[in-house]
Amino acid sequence: MSDPTMRTHVHRTQVDDYLRDMLRELDAGFPRVETMTAAAAREAVAKRRMPVNNAGDVRSAVDHSVPGPAGEIPVRVYHPHGEPLADRPAIVFCHGGGFVFCGIDSHDGFCRALARGSQAVVVSVDYRLAPEHRAPAAALDAFAAFRWAAEHAADLGIDAARIAVAGDSAGGNLAAVVAILCRERGGALPAGQLLLYPVIDPSFDTASYHRYAAGPFNTRAAMQWYWRQYLGDDGIVDPPYLVAPARAASHAGLPPAVIVTAGEDPLHGEGCDYARRLHEAGVQVVHRDFPDMFHGFMTIPSLAASVLARDLIYGDLRMLLDPRSGS
Repeated sequence: MSDPTMRTHVHRTQVDDYLRDMLRELDAGFPRVETMTAAAAREAVAKRRMPVNNAGDVRSAVDHSVPGPAGEIPVRVYHPHGEPLADRPAIVFCHGGGFVFCGIDSHDGFCRALARGSQAVVVSVDYRLAPEHRAPAAALDAFAAFRWAAEHAADLGIDAARIAVAGDSAGGNLAAVVAILCRERGGALPAGQLLLYPVIDPSFDTASYHRYAAGPFNTRAAMQWYWRQYLGDDGIVDPPYLVAPARAASHAGLPPAVIVTAGEDPLHGEGCDYARRLHEAGVQVVHRDFPDMFHGFMTIPSLAASVLARDLIYGDLRMLLDPRSGS
C-alpha cells in the first residue's frame, strides 16, 4: 500500500426486518446523552454493555500502566494465539465513546476479535475522558501509548516498524491525531491508520449532518454535546489538528489509511472528506463505505454487515502490516 491512490469500495447490505428491528431497538434504547451529565451518561451506557463472549479469541490479555503526560495510562495488551514471536505486528487501539464514556472493558470483545483477525498484538488505551480532562488530553494520552508500544517493542514481542494506530468514532479522531503528532514531533510513524466512522471536525454542517440529524442511533445533538464536553468553552485548541485532524496545514507524509464509513451516520460526510484529503496529499487510502449502515455497527457482532466489515479490515490490516501477505 505504498502507491498514493485511493480505492473506494461500496458495500451494500441487505436491509431486512431483523436489521430494521434491531436498529429501532438500539435507537429507542440509547440514552439521550445531551440531556445528561457526563457521569449519568457513563452509567446509562455502561448498563447497556453486553458480556464478552469471545474471551478465547486471544492467547492472553494483560493489563499494564504506561507513563503519560499527566500520570499513568492503563492499557490492555492482547496477544493472538500461536507461538510467541519476537516480531509480530501491533495495533494501538483507541476506543470510541464521544470522548466521554467507554474504556478498555467496553471494547474488550472487539479488541480480542481484532487481535485474532489481524494476527497482531493489540494495545487498547484507556485514555483520560472529558469533561474532567479537556482536549487535547485524550489525544496526548493516545500518542504517549503509541510511543510506549514502539519503545517497548522488544518486551511486547512486536516489530517496532509495524505498529498501526486505530480507533472507532471518537477513537478514530484520536488515531488520526496520533498519526499527525508522530509526523510533527518526530519518532516512528505508524505503519498505518485504521479509522472506523471517525469523528473528524466539530462543524456539524455536512450534508450527512443535516440528513441524519435525528439519527438513526447517533444524532447531531449528541455529537454537539460530545464536542462540548471535550472542548469546553474555549473551542478549538492550538494547533487545531490536535482535535480536528482535517484542519492540519498538510496531510502529506502521513501513514496509509483504511477508513470505514457508514452511510446513515451524521459523520459520513466528514469521514469521506478525510479520505479524500489524505488521498489528495499523496497518502494511500482504502475507503470502505457501507451506505446502508449506521454509526457503531462494527461493534455489534451479530450483524452480518459487521462480520463482513471486520473480515475486510482484517485483510486490509494484514496487507498494511505485512505486505508480503499478498497484493
